[in-house]
Amino acid sequence: MRKNTRKPFVRREERDEHKINEHITAREIRLVLEGQEPKVMSVSEALRMAEEQELDLVEISPNAVPPVCKIMDYRKFVYTQKKKQKELKAKQSKVVIKEVRFGPNTDDHDFNFKLAHAKKFLEEGNKVKAFVFFRGRTIVFKDRGEILLLKFAQELADYGVVEQMPKLEGKKMIIMINPKKK
Repeated sequence: MRKNTRKPFVRREERDEHKINEHITAREIRLVLEGQEPKVMSVSEALRMAEEQELDLVEISPNAVPPVCKIMDYRKFVYTQKKKQKELKAKQSKVVIKEVRFGPNTDDHDFNFKLAHAKKFLEEGNKVKAFVFFRGRTIVFKDRGEILLLKFAQELADYGVVEQMPKLEGKKMIIMINPKKK
């Protein structure tokens, strides 16, 4: 007969970062009650109080001496924590980088067309990465590319701030522009 070696099912609440009820290993705890002074008492006494209120005893601060515990509805506590984290995540802004590509011999009409797009990107709060791509022998027109990018940055001065001045990386000359804070 083969022995069952599978691990028993462990509920998710028991794997969380907080110890609850019987999983608290300390002998004495500091129990924090709402509207009252914290009390130092045995775990069994605190568990009895939690049971009377039909709530859980949750270890809030395990590193304190004695550990700090609170009587609360643990599922509700976890739910509110997850909700707060979700709200914080929603408030974070994601940085989007929009690219605008030029050639060293870009005409005025094309330049103005791409400038209008870059203005729109900066107004939306996105970063703009403008670059001049040198193909083949056009690399000899590095100075034209730099002048083009500096003119581009100057035209966008009302909408954004230059993060990085024109810099040659391989066959590309790149400039980064951040949106202005509103």
